Amino acid sequence: MKEFELKYGCNPNQKPARVFMEEGELPFTILNGRPGYINLLDALNGWQLVKDLKEATGLVCATSFKHVSPTSAALGIKLPDKLKKACFVDDIEGLDDSPLACAYARARGADRMSSFGDFIALSDECDLTTARIIRREVSDGVIAPSYVPEALELLKQKKKGAYNIIQIDRDYICKEKETKQVYGVSFEQGHNFFKIDEELLGNIVTANKELPSQAKRDLILLLITLKYTQSNSVAFGYDGQAIGVGAGQQSRIHCTRLAASKGNTWFLRQHDKVLGLPFKDELGRADRDNVIDAYINKNEEDVCSDEVWPRYFTRKPEPLTGEDIKAYLSKIDGVSLASDAFFPFGDNIERAHLSGVKYVAQPGGSVRDDQVIATCDKYKMVMVFTGMRLFHH
Repeated sequence: MKEFELKYGCNPNQKPARVFMEEGELPFTILNGRPGYINLLDALNGWQLVKDLKEATGLVCATSFKHVSPTSAALGIKLPDKLKKACFVDDIEGLDDSPLACAYARARGADRMSSFGDFIALSDECDLTTARIIRREVSDGVIAPSYVPEALELLKQKKKGAYNIIQIDRDYICKEKETKQVYGVSFEQGHNFFKIDEELLGNIVTANKELPSQAKRDLILLLITLKYTQSNSVAFGYDGQAIGVGAGQQSRIHCTRLAASKGNTWFLRQHDKVLGLPFKDELGRADRDNVIDAYINKNEEDVCSDEVWPRYFTRKPEPLTGEDIKAYLSKIDGVSLASDAFFPFGDNIERAHLSGVKYVAQPGGSVRDDQVIATCDKYKMVMVFTGMRLFHH
């Protein structure tokens, strides 16, 4: 297939629309559905992320993409019992036996509100266990190098048979140069083939030089995630997954605050009060996500108020107090943080410290690098200067 006609571009008024190859055939096959313009942007960016991550770590992995940025990326590491429950996968039979299913459960579960209606990218063949998780989530589509027959048949039933299923050529390598047009003007640049691996983490600039293997793994994961995230961007990571991605903000401190807030919510979803919320049986998964977020973050609706709680719960839940949150988060340690460009001020590190960050990777190169290093030293953090910016637009 050399080209594929799309229903429309980014918006319904942007017609005609298509994807095509100037030379050769498209590197993917559409096995089911009719993906749109943004679906394919998510699919191709997501595939590049998991391909890079698999090559860097040797582990199967998955990402959940939404509006051309990953909500998370994760490695195929088994989930602790509390995390299984927080990710709504504690009832999935055979989960521990499928690293790919564990990877997607983590990726989807990191920021479930943002992942609503995601496009999924899988590094390896989609197995039946992974398909069972995907089958019950609200999602626009999936891209993978292959599918076992049973998984493919199960996914074809999704969205009344219209679910987008794409098979990518795992051996495809794009051209050295890439082009795009904006307002009729053509832009050309070299494709970002920059390799992210452990060698990038050698320049430790803080007094604390102890960077354990697990932190190296998480920093590599975060840097690869940022390589395919709309800039400016900052990501928090823990236990083999990105737990908070702050994407597309004009100010880096806003990126850090957003990523930290998402990371805090990820941890707090595993709080005993959250795991024990007495939901009504008929309340759907997406509604539960919204209620959990409101319960943790005190959003517009007080879900514990006398007027509101009967809509969602079988009994009035005990509120998650500010003291509960502070006590729980104060025990969090060993979180990793990566930034796609340098930190211009130490305020980013101050905010990161409040969310348990101990390991930091950033390019360096600010006129205030000394201030940022000093702030890390104050909290005995380990910071690496990678020397490479990772902007993506």
